[in-house]
Amino acid sequence: MTNPMPTSPPSHEDRRPRLLLVDDEPTNLHVLRQILGDDYRLQFATDGARALQLAQHQPPDLILLDIMMPQLNGYDVCRQLKARPETRGTPVIFVSALSEMGDEAEGFEAGGVDYIVKPVRAPVVRARIRTHLSLVRAEALRQSRLQIVQCLGRAAEYKDNETGMHVLRMSHFAQALALAIGCSPEWADELLHAAPMHDVGKIGVPDAVLLKPGPLNDSEWQIMRQHPAIGAEIIGAHEDGVLQLARTIALAHHEKWDGSGYPLGLRGTAIPLAARMVAIADVFDALTSVRPYKRAWSVDEALAHIADQSGRHFDPDLVPVFLGLRHELEAIRQRWRDEVPEPAIEDCL
Repeated sequence: MTNPMPTSPPSHEDRRPRLLLVDDEPTNLHVLRQILGDDYRLQFATDGARALQLAQHQPPDLILLDIMMPQLNGYDVCRQLKARPETRGTPVIFVSALSEMGDEAEGFEAGGVDYIVKPVRAPVVRARIRTHLSLVRAEALRQSRLQIVQCLGRAAEYKDNETGMHVLRMSHFAQALALAIGCSPEWADELLHAAPMHDVGKIGVPDAVLLKPGPLNDSEWQIMRQHPAIGAEIIGAHEDGVLQLARTIALAHHEKWDGSGYPLGLRGTAIPLAARMVAIADVFDALTSVRPYKRAWSVDEALAHIADQSGRHFDPDLVPVFLGLRHELEAIRQRWRDEVPEPAIEDCL
């Protein structure tokens, strides 16, 4: 029986990157066609309005844009492209006879990623295009990887009867804390994307233990305490970046400042900073969220608990900073609130 659904693209489909070439001089477009026609699918526009129309109808992978054009110059075209969601991320390389430093600076301010001075040289044009297309592909792969990380994190939460909003809230709590203590925005952003994986190891915990409605016995508790190591194993070893940070958090976020945590019994600053921040963020969100077995604590109650555990469960240097973020914490809770009705207090007693 013939499979009606093809498993791969048709062999005749042209999968070369699409470039939009914009110049009011047909001779310049012809030169670029000769340089690029064998390696790319090409679209042409001889004025800014037509370029915007083509880019909106079928966003290209990259745009080569002249500056000196009638009615709408290249700078204005680029600004409009960057204002549109569908073309905001499309790299724009200016190709112009304008060679003053101020001309290039204005091009970068308008949103361009590169600037080539006419007359163009074929090796330079090809190299610049390859470089910027490679950067686009790398960013796309990074975004895909981050989405996979977040999906795995949410899968663990759903298995544990948590809501998907929990991983979003606690990740943003941790990011806010990182920024407040002076971490770089880049590192805080990596923390934001790594933190959702903190409990991914729960995927490997049997439901009979993970979902048990009553207290765990000693043997069940030993099984539960394995989930940080399971999470680290699931994520695997990585040299750097988000996945390395996610592994560190998964393994160490149940460690406690006084050494009474698990799985390694780390103490004080031997616990990685990211794990110390996620520990506070995770507990705060758990306390202030409704669960089948408890009511949600008020923010005041949860912050009081965090303060009480300073130097025991939590890093005493991080706690006062976290307590000072109340406004940001409230905003995060409001933005990613659970759409779950809170049970009556008497039902939780």
